[in-house]
Amino acid sequence: MARKIGSRYTAHQVLGRGSAGTVWLGEGPDGPVAIKLLREDLASDQELVSRFVRERTALLGLEHPNVVSVRDLVVDGSNLALVMDLVRGTDLRTRLERERRLAPEAAVAIVADVADGLAAAHAAGVVHRDVKPENVLLDMEGPLGPGGSHRALLTDFGVAKLIDTPKRTRATKIIGTPDYLAPEIVEGLPPRAAVDIYALATVLYELLAGFTPFGGGHPGAVLRRHVTETVAPLPGIPDELWQLLVQCLAKAPASRLRASELAARLRELLPMLAGMPPLDVDEPDVDPVPEPDDEAGAQPLAETAGTRVRRRGAVPLVPGARPDSNRDTHTSMRVPTPDELAGGARGTARVPRVAGVPRPGSARHRAAARRRRLTLGAAGVLLAAMVGAGMWWASSDDEVPSSPPADSAPPTP
Repeated sequence: MARKIGSRYTAHQVLGRGSAGTVWLGEGPDGPVAIKLLREDLASDQELVSRFVRERTALLGLEHPNVVSVRDLVVDGSNLALVMDLVRGTDLRTRLERERRLAPEAAVAIVADVADGLAAAHAAGVVHRDVKPENVLLDMEGPLGPGGSHRALLTDFGVAKLIDTPKRTRATKIIGTPDYLAPEIVEGLPPRAAVDIYALATVLYELLAGFTPFGGGHPGAVLRRHVTETVAPLPGIPDELWQLLVQCLAKAPASRLRASELAARLRELLPMLAGMPPLDVDEPDVDPVPEPDDEAGAQPLAETAGTRVRRRGAVPLVPGARPDSNRDTHTSMRVPTPDELAGGARGTARVPRVAGVPRPGSARHRAAARRRRLTLGAAGVLLAAMVGAGMWWASSDDEVPSSPPADSAPPTP
């Protein structure tokens, strides 16, 4: 059903739903557009509406081939909408769900495009604050790039900042998506351009590995990993690419590259990545969990060496609720205290491994060790039985009668 948005736009069809609102296929004076209609509770917040209007100039002035341009901002009664260019394609999360991981050349080309878009935004004083695969669109109508990649465009600029108003979040709250949050945000510092670099490096790691470096489990555990753990190496990628990832995932914001530097360095690496297949690694194991009472809110369970484990992924923030499998929710959480962040073992706990090889200390590794012990024990018992039988047989063969049997005939003289 068509819906009027202001006096110039008409929304015809829902394209997708996100944490802040719904994206519609619409029509404007200059042709088809994408209209992001923010949630009604956001539209009714007068402080947010005022902030929305103040951000208008910065958002409308942000134009770049790797940025989904905002054409207009509409404030009309209960409607609060961003009118954007329509990109004919899909988002990066959808491609990841279909392919699990990308070949290094395609992954690097996509991330270089996004880094170019971020460089333009940062130069204009705009920090995205929510870089993740859901917010990267792939233009399916344009020419193919290195590794068969489609041109990547970053969207949803300004949305996280609009939601993060003083009225909605105090200094003790975090707005963001846990898997991609930079350590300084977790520690309560204001977000600057470096948080986008950290998030984009996390996306690159995910494109290569099929999982994020610090994700998995409860959001609180994810936040602590960002602050306390080091990123685990990915087997099979060139050292130059790995060092670039490590630098951009540094805990200290000043140690990370700027967006323009990251884009240039990634494109320098493209020739050495040509023809490389996707990495063959398994994601880290998760800990065994009890079977939930409410199956409607459960993640799929799998049998792993006799132990039922929950498959890694986002988890519901409210017990019994359905998990947000697409990580499509801006998570508002309390900033952990220094003691909480310092708690637990430090180091790298989530180590990727070559496919089929269990991680030491994991449930699969412990189960395999138990099987080995049982096998060795059974082999030992069998060997002992065989040795015992052999000794008995040998002793039977060596026995010689000391006198002839009573019924035997005497020797012939």
